[in-house]
Amino acid sequence: MRKIIALASGLLFSFGLIISDMVNPARVIAFLDVTGDWDPTLGFVMGGAITTASIAWIIARPRKSAYFGGTIPPMPTQPVDRNLVTGSAIFGIGWGLVGICPGPAIVAMSFGKWEVAVFIVAMMAGMALYNFGWFKLPKLGLGPA
Repeated sequence: MRKIIALASGLLFSFGLIISDMVNPARVIAFLDVTGDWDPTLGFVMGGAITTASIAWIIARPRKSAYFGGTIPPMPTQPVDRNLVTGSAIFGIGWGLVGICPGPAIVAMSFGKWEVAVFIVAMMAGMALYNFGWFKLPKLGLGPA
């Protein structure tokens, strides 16, 4: 049952990305272009996602286990450190330059665009480089190490 719920959740998420046009890099770049031809529609998508997630956390907070089994992970307690800030900045810069992030990229693969395939290969290469220790993030002095 948990696998069926996971599949249904993934499909619902995918359809949401398509309906909200988050798989369209031009829409995302227009949202980020606050000094030019700004398109605020993705702000409503984010607001809806934050609201939904907040309500889900409020409902889940007193529970010890999920409805379909398994434990509910605790709320994150890690402090904001240099790795989080640096990773967020890299993610944001990439999102702003390309107009797509990992979730929408995977959904956009179904449209058969080669640009998305290049993005996914580059993303996976970057993750591999980091995971295998082939490069380290610079020490920026932001928060505890």
